[in-house]
Amino acid sequence: MAMIELRNVEKFFETKAGRSYVLRNITLDIQQGEFVTIMGPSGAGKSTLLSILGMLDHAWGGEYRLMGNPVHEMKPKHRMELNKQYVGFVFQQYHLIDDLTVQENLDIPLSYRNIKRAERQSLVADVLDRFHIVGKKDLFPSQLSGGQQQLVGVARAVIASPKLILADEPTGNLHSKQGHEIMALFRRLNQEEGTTIIQVTHSDEMAAYGHRVIELLDGWIVGQEEVAAEAGSGV
Repeated sequence: MAMIELRNVEKFFETKAGRSYVLRNITLDIQQGEFVTIMGPSGAGKSTLLSILGMLDHAWGGEYRLMGNPVHEMKPKHRMELNKQYVGFVFQQYHLIDDLTVQENLDIPLSYRNIKRAERQSLVADVLDRFHIVGKKDLFPSQLSGGQQQLVGVARAVIASPKLILADEPTGNLHSKQGHEIMALFRRLNQEEGTTIIQVTHSDEMAAYGHRVIELLDGWIVGQEEVAAEAGSGV
């Protein structure tokens, strides 16, 4: 059984001219432990597909199973419980909570998982150190640069060791060295811990860190290919 099974997933909006489709007939399996990249031009449906996989978008048709759970049959409340149990999400626009410090933002996903306070503090300290943001722990998002907010967003996604990481342009706001460090971290999580990773990117260089590239165009899957060789080096 695949970790993710999509069958004829579609999303559309009703307009005066009729239905305007964002995704069409998406049928796809992703195995546990895969590192998949979704690519395509702007408007292809990449971020929408990622939102559906993360159970953040509830208005779509078709079938979606995650770890055998029939997401398409679930109420939004139960979908969000599944999200909190399995998924870490890196948002293109960060989605940090403005009135919480960096340290408090990182604690949020741990608080969903009934982890004791002392252990949570230890995990937060560890990830602050790993991402070289210890000096930012008491700052609020508005006091950080875009790149720093992105680093915090990635740290928040990985802190609870989710089985699935969904990353929407995870290196888009980072300089090249930071970008490769994040991708090397994703690769380590994938190879050493078996974390399944699905990223959206426009970068062939970043796509080369994964196993498979799925091409979207106008909401359709128009191509898939295996990645021949690994990129970059570990950090």
